Amino acid sequence: MTIKHFAMDQIDDAMQIYDNARAYMRQNGNKNQWSNGYPSKEVIAEDIAQGRFYGVYDGGKLVCVFMMMVGVDPNYNVIYDGSWLNDEQYAVIHRIATILHGKGVAEMCYNFALAHCNNLRIDTSSENIPMQKSLAKNGFVCCGVIHLANGDPRLAYHKTI
Repeated sequence: MTIKHFAMDQIDDAMQIYDNARAYMRQNGNKNQWSNGYPSKEVIAEDIAQGRFYGVYDGGKLVCVFMMMVGVDPNYNVIYDGSWLNDEQYAVIHRIATILHGKGVAEMCYNFALAHCNNLRIDTSSENIPMQKSLAKNGFVCCGVIHLANGDPRLAYHKTI
């Protein structure tokens, strides 16, 4: 498997991955995360334009998409019911979605981000049990709760190397 920057002309392929991910979430008890068409084409187009959107390819086939950046995420400025592992520079992964479950794709994305910065933060819904299991399996620590700009709470995870 390989990870590459994503091209704007592939955006429909990314949206198909997100459609599949939303269906997978609903089948696994996560009824509220990524509702109302989130992430939208506009959000993904902005990620691509900023050079922070990636695709994972298996034998040339797109199997996963995600946003990764190194820098401050304003949603992570305040954490409740806990604290981050440190206050050093960090990378974040958002909007990770795959069509290959249990095949190590998420771990590959985490390692990719950690190769860019040895601090990685990520968040997920309290209903997203598969993601929580993936994060725990890969050495992330649940540090507390953050709130998105729209007020939705998310479990906040952090890993350092």
